[in-house]
Amino acid sequence: MRVLSIDPAVRNTGYAVVEQAVDARRRATFRAVTYGTIKASRTATQSQCLAQIHDDLREIIREHQPEVCAVEGIIYVQSHRTAISMGAARGAAILTAACEGLSVWEYAPKRVKQAVTGKGAADKQQVAFMVRALLNLTETPDPDAADALAIGLTHFYAHDPTRPSFGKDARAI
Repeated sequence: MRVLSIDPAVRNTGYAVVEQAVDARRRATFRAVTYGTIKASRTATQSQCLAQIHDDLREIIREHQPEVCAVEGIIYVQSHRTAISMGAARGAAILTAACEGLSVWEYAPKRVKQAVTGKGAADKQQVAFMVRALLNLTETPDPDAADALAIGLTHFYAHDPTRPSFGKDARAI
């Protein structure tokens, strides 16, 4: 199974396609198919940034054929402008995935950190380090891509029947 995972932001949207397979001992293994950050120019308008998120995600979906999408849930921010901007990026990502036929799941930021580090208050460096280790990557991904990879792993963990309590707060949107 493949999941497209997204850490949305207007200027730097992290994305990843993570694949789950089963090894010879019937254990789940995970592989990063692709990952990166959709970076918008500082001079681009918000609408241009949202269009770029849409276009790039649509291309990633069509090239890598994920079966579902996982996105980071709403986070608390001090500024209403920041919240609106992040909501717009999140909306562009969710709409793109839905229009391409993917079901979309959301995961709270603390749940994502807990899934990959064991600690809901982990910092970005800890998340990136653990993602690198869990996926056997040769280099540490940038923070936005690392968050997207972590969201993808969280989706698999939430739907793993051997982790009965983990997925109870996963929700489709």
